[in-house]
Amino acid sequence: MSVCRVTPDPPDDDALRGERQRIGRSIRNARMDADLTQEQVFLAIPLNRAYYQQIESGVANPSLNTLLRIARVLGVRIADLLHG
Repeated sequence: MSVCRVTPDPPDDDALRGERQRIGRSIRNARMDADLTQEQVFLAIPLNRAYYQQIESGVANPSLNTLLRIARVLGVRIADLLHG
């Protein structure tokens, strides 16, 4: 009989944090290029205000679906946000 063990997420390292910050900057730049406020974006998705701010600042770890919704509202491809 096997036992499924759930391991905790590994500690956040500087590389992952740096990537999230880079993606957050890409999202912020795309939003500003689209001449949208944070409020217009998070209400259109919809997301919680604080969570959206955490995404742009690189603190939050958004799901793929959330990134796709953000890209759609900003009128860009998700690849543009990830490669920014």
